[in-house]
Amino acid sequence: MPAPVHVRELTLADLDAAWELGRFAFGSTAERPASTSVAVPGMTRYGAFDDAGRLVGKAVDLHHDQWWSGRAVPAADVGGVAVAPEARGRGVARALLTALLRGARERGAAVSALYPTVAAPYRSCGWETAGVLRTVDLATAALPRHRPSAHLTVRAGTPADLPAVTALYERVARHRNGMLTRRGELFDHFAADGGLPGDGLTVVEADGDLVGYATWQRGRGYGADSVLTVDEALAVTAEAARELVGVLASWASVAPTLRLCPLDGDAVSTVLPLESARDHERDLWMHRPVDVARAVEARGWPAHTRGVVDFALTDALAEWNTGTWRLTVADGAAELTRIDAAADLRLDVRGFALLYAGAAYARSVAQAGLLHHSAGVDPAALDLLGAGGPAQLLNYF
Repeated sequence: MPAPVHVRELTLADLDAAWELGRFAFGSTAERPASTSVAVPGMTRYGAFDDAGRLVGKAVDLHHDQWWSGRAVPAADVGGVAVAPEARGRGVARALLTALLRGARERGAAVSALYPTVAAPYRSCGWETAGVLRTVDLATAALPRHRPSAHLTVRAGTPADLPAVTALYERVARHRNGMLTRRGELFDHFAADGGLPGDGLTVVEADGDLVGYATWQRGRGYGADSVLTVDEALAVTAEAARELVGVLASWASVAPTLRLCPLDGDAVSTVLPLESARDHERDLWMHRPVDVARAVEARGWPAHTRGVVDFALTDALAEWNTGTWRLTVADGAAELTRIDAAADLRLDVRGFALLYAGAAYARSVAQAGLLHHSAGVDPAALDLLGAGGPAQLLNYF
């Protein structure tokens, strides 16, 4: 029988051991970032210790907020999960994630996302695949050229433009589902130096107002293997998107490849020749409720969506979610209340995650064995839980 582990929040005295554990797990360089040796606001670090007091596992709760249809939902996004090789397969990660979920709920979190190196351990703890963050390569010469507009100003950005950049990102992100708000102590901490992200910032303005931007890294060289990496390119008008893409196209002679993460349905993505894109990297991400009642009540819902459905939920790690619930959606808001009755629909927490994130329809969740229903009952009634469209992420953590 595996020896028990003891999970607690890490102290500053534990951070050296935590860094070494992560360095071996993820193959990091020996150069240690300053943030790994000091207290960082907006995150909670957890460690699992054996009976001898040795650190054998770690995980970090990132205190993010996520946009869900116009409302900021408190999240416990998970990063840095690592287990010592000698302790793997012995329930260490499960103990860490159980403690993390409990602590996250106590501080008010409602939902959680993570990027797994392997999905199976997280599935066993209630997370389920909800989407993919794609990084693609495009031939820079294939980007559409655009005659500069007389109505727009294109210039190099400065640190003084960063508040407007943040505001434009929010205009794009806030009515989607799942995207980070980029607010709060954690983001404030890492933005405190006030410098530009990457090597450059290109901004597009209309009458002095920011309507598009791209942040980018030049990379090295100017030969056939040179790559211009666009960290982010967003716009709120079609004309601004065309202007941005035209600027990126101008790099073709010295950076034959453009690398970026397209955001589905964004104005910039509608201009890019994505039919010729090649995947450079695909980062699977997973979703989970921390507190189902809070997750339902905190988010926005489509104003035209109305309905009521009862279901039973099973959550092995977060027992506060287990029970029979009534979901009521109306007028852009929803409520999840406990009821004392049997339910014809019985949902696993992974099925809840799929539906809430808009990653699957209820009939598909039933076919996956994550939703069970009585004979003659249509599981599609639980599609109500997924109203609002699929969730997306644009940040890697």
